[in-house]
Amino acid sequence: MPNALIIDDDHDICFLLNKFLTKHGFVVHEALTSRKALEIIDQVNDLDIVLCDYKLDGTDGKAMLIKIKERYPQLPVIIITGYNDLKTAVEVMKMGAYDYMLKPLFPEEILNTIQTALQQKNVFKPSRKPTTSQPALGKPVPTSQTDQYIFGNSQVFQQLIKQISLVGPTDYSVILYGESGSGKEVIAQEIHKKSKRAGRPFVAIDCGALSKELAGSELFGHEKGSFTGAINQKIGSFEMADTGTIFLDEIANLSYEIQISLLRVVQERKLRRVGGLKDIPIDVRIIIASNEKLWDAAQKGKFREDLYHRFNEFTIDVPPLRDRKEDIMTFASHFLERANESLGKKITGFSKEVEQIFLAYVWHGNLRELRNVVKRAALLTDGNTIEARSLPFEIVNYKKFLFDAGTDAPANFAQPGINNQKDVVVISKSLTDGNSLKEASIDLEYELILKTLKEVNFNKSKAARLLNIDRKTLYNKIKLYQELNNRLLEK
Repeated sequence: MPNALIIDDDHDICFLLNKFLTKHGFVVHEALTSRKALEIIDQVNDLDIVLCDYKLDGTDGKAMLIKIKERYPQLPVIIITGYNDLKTAVEVMKMGAYDYMLKPLFPEEILNTIQTALQQKNVFKPSRKPTTSQPALGKPVPTSQTDQYIFGNSQVFQQLIKQISLVGPTDYSVILYGESGSGKEVIAQEIHKKSKRAGRPFVAIDCGALSKELAGSELFGHEKGSFTGAINQKIGSFEMADTGTIFLDEIANLSYEIQISLLRVVQERKLRRVGGLKDIPIDVRIIIASNEKLWDAAQKGKFREDLYHRFNEFTIDVPPLRDRKEDIMTFASHFLERANESLGKKITGFSKEVEQIFLAYVWHGNLRELRNVVKRAALLTDGNTIEARSLPFEIVNYKKFLFDAGTDAPANFAQPGINNQKDVVVISKSLTDGNSLKEASIDLEYELILKTLKEVNFNKSKAARLLNIDRKTLYNKIKLYQELNNRLLEK
């Protein structure tokens, strides 16, 4: 059973959280003071998660977070507070907090956040000895069962399996190209598992989430006193991955200065911590990922060309989900199994209507979006089969939101089993037949929304952001245009 530590000087909060988490299978430890919390953290060998109040006796959540992260960098910490302060939230997230939750607390929200934290691939159980100078090298980083990868049956995915099997046993650096949510990190893990480094550390870093100021510290570590806030020595991700594999996702987001430091690490297999005076040898395999071609980024001056050539020993293109429709239900069934395990349910499958909806949808968020849709639907389902009513509105009504689905529709909108000309509402170029200013405004508004939707491949979330409106407003506008068009067709 997972072990959770609650740090809060409010007896009532501790009691309620303890009772709730115990009910859901956790072994719960409580600490009313920061000193007691640190004692428990050092004594409990298999602690999995920490929930820490921001206001504590004589200290605060930031100070407590620093102490925990200095001892156990990979232990997820959720900060709880009654103050809605965006600046504080940003600060604690940059300092390594897994999440930041506001009071009053909602039980299901807490449970979902904790379960998600426990499913992260690099969460490992700390040893009894704090990690103050050197991590335990060679210790495997366990992966949650919920994150185990399965492969589809499509021809393009079979080719992907062959590439993983081919490059896995080597020590080549690998570049993974693919859209967000397409499973690049899990494929990197599969490569690691097939290598001679299997059983050694696997460390994944989202370079897009690293601030320019802290990226060097996160990747290479820092010495005590090297900059403001560096109150202790920190082991960087490369040292943590020594003898194993490091995965750098969205690597093109790293600043030019960090790319220079990274080039030295790749060439010489040595690193120097921020503020350090000595070189530290490392033995690590590097796998990187990007949703844009690094060669193109190099030509634009966004990525160092010499660094690109160092990494470009083997390349794998991860196909988007919309290009392998045959795999959609395979993955959906896999995610349903994981959801059943998490929720304690026995949902057997999907209705025929849901299968048709899944096959018709484009899945802009790829596997991540599919997984989240299945998890949400499983939570809302009371029976044995997931029905359409449990799916998000935009998934069920996807076809209705396609404008001009004839000659102007993107190629990937050709959906199996669906006659676009009959099933999709085609809106006229002019929605009104009057000359009033209001009617002219509606026509101009429609043209702008249509143009924006086409630019973002009909992704409603992106379109709403570009138009500076929320998604609900966009859906309401679309509904209005469809009603106006229907009226014109009836005349």
